[in-house]
Amino acid sequence: MPALTSPGIGSGLDVNGIVKQLMALENRPLAALDVKEAKQQTRLTAFGTLKGALSSFQGSVAALSNPAKFNGVTAGITDATLASVSATSSAVTGSHSLEVQTLAQAQKLKSANFATTSENVGSGTLTIQFGTYSGGSFTLNSDKAAQSITIALGNSSLAGIRDAINQADAGVTASIVNDGSGNRLVIASKDTGLSNALKITAIDNDGNNNDNAGLSQLVYDASTGGTSNLSETVTASNANFIIDGIAISKSSNKVTDALEGVTIDLLKASPGTTTTLNLARDTAGIQGAVNSFVKAFNDLNKTIVDLSKYDAATKQASILTGDSTVRSLQTSLRNEISNPLTTAGGGLSLLSDIGISFQADGTLKLDQTKLTKVLVDPTKDISTLFASVGKTTDSQVSFVSATSDTLNGKYSLDITQMATQGSALGGAAAALTINSGSNDTLDLSIHGVSTSISIAAGTYTASSLAAEIQSKINGSSAIALAGLKVSVTESAGVLKIASNQYGAASTVSITGGNGKASLFGTPVETAGLDVAGSINGITATGSGQTLTGQGSSNGLVLKINGGSTGSRGDIDFAHGFAAKLDKVIDRMLDTHLIDSRIDGINSTIKDIGSQREVLSRRLVDVEKRIRTQFSALDSMVASMTQTSNFLQQQLSKLPTIR
Repeated sequence: MPALTSPGIGSGLDVNGIVKQLMALENRPLAALDVKEAKQQTRLTAFGTLKGALSSFQGSVAALSNPAKFNGVTAGITDATLASVSATSSAVTGSHSLEVQTLAQAQKLKSANFATTSENVGSGTLTIQFGTYSGGSFTLNSDKAAQSITIALGNSSLAGIRDAINQADAGVTASIVNDGSGNRLVIASKDTGLSNALKITAIDNDGNNNDNAGLSQLVYDASTGGTSNLSETVTASNANFIIDGIAISKSSNKVTDALEGVTIDLLKASPGTTTTLNLARDTAGIQGAVNSFVKAFNDLNKTIVDLSKYDAATKQASILTGDSTVRSLQTSLRNEISNPLTTAGGGLSLLSDIGISFQADGTLKLDQTKLTKVLVDPTKDISTLFASVGKTTDSQVSFVSATSDTLNGKYSLDITQMATQGSALGGAAAALTINSGSNDTLDLSIHGVSTSISIAAGTYTASSLAAEIQSKINGSSAIALAGLKVSVTESAGVLKIASNQYGAASTVSITGGNGKASLFGTPVETAGLDVAGSINGITATGSGQTLTGQGSSNGLVLKINGGSTGSRGDIDFAHGFAAKLDKVIDRMLDTHLIDSRIDGINSTIKDIGSQREVLSRRLVDVEKRIRTQFSALDSMVASMTQTSNFLQQQLSKLPTIR
């Protein structure tokens, strides 16, 4: 008979229902794999959460590793209309009297009247120099380079010259003021102070550089014999003020070097009025930092507890209850927090010394009263409790940094060679008359950076020539872009160029130029030297003024700011709790302890996936076999039913026996 296409039609059985129930039983191992995978996924999420919490805590701890975090100083002033103040951690606490007598001013110059802003003035080149007018002479500011501005013929109107000056970014600003009778060009120095007064010269395309026509209308030289076609509207002046009875004069109203670590912004002059500047320890900032540490630890602890706790009441375990990695982490953190440290002279060795202690639930609690008491105690230095700190006995030796490999302890320092700067010293006294095209150029290499300069023609003194050369070198774009600077000095007429950087990489070379011979003769060029010495008797590595320890002092970095060779005292160094805890977390994260657990879980999940694929393929075969068997049964029953029906039909035709 033909094959049956609808299961059960031949037998009347619910074949699909029976197969579905049988396959439900066969699928139980697959469901078990799903449950197993879900549990592994939950564990994977838990370890990811733990890793994130550790990283977050490590970031909070790292913020406490800087000693400056705990040595902050706040600055305040009684009369905030006279000045505003701020301080860094290097400031010394105390109070100072302040009287602001005059504010610094930037020089401003104005031109004669012009009928319109489009009126042609002249073309050529304007050269702007900065310096001080005194006693009829102009002394160049050696820290500022001369700036040349080209005024093209098509841009020689009053407005065009204004725009050209502003676009040149030459240390001055230009504007046009209409005073009712005409338009005046106003040129102002960007910087205040006596040493930033302006000298403006011109190379005028009309052939006369000093008359009152063409571009020469904008020249200004207030020195004796100089030409001034611009007139002064605001005189360059210094800020003059008195701190604690000491008269001080500065070129800027922002004063950063009157009191160490203190910035004073002078706002208003008020001669005869004294106000008080107060410098105090930033206890609020320290309290905030300590509170942040306690909160960060408690946040991490909550994450760990939530992932690993066992609820005795409900008899429910968390996903990581009893996990060895979590137990190891908890134990390591608590041990590091509880164990005392060797201090670097701060008088503190335990977190409990400042009021941080463990509670019964594993969290930390801060006793604010105890912390406040420590903060007002001048014999206690809380920075040594958290940060990695080195305290030096030599004021010209400063602690820079250390690594986690640097061991706690006292280190002796011995210097065998001081760092020096690269220099080029003239072989003879310099010629003091500079002639254009004759001896007005120098080619130099500073730390391997090449540049060429042009010196303005004229007759100089040895000191003014040194200032001119320094100004031109430091104003060179190549030197400025490289972040380099030089100082040029003279002694008995002999010039010396010295780099502002220290070390073997510090070099100054005069490579050529038509002025080399007349200005420097045969120069003596000397490369800088790196500092050299030993820490605890072990030779350290020098680079510039910094010395890096080796051996037991590995990673200890010191800066030798000055002084002499020989014994330079001791350095007391210790890692604080921030460094200790950071190292614990590093072991957990960098040694891949947690990552290995995550990798293991991922491997298990992958293996479950493989088992599922194998089982799924087997179940397809099982279902196919069952359906084949039921199909055969269905066909057999259908055949038998057909035979039965035929026999019944035939029997019904037989004569009835009476």
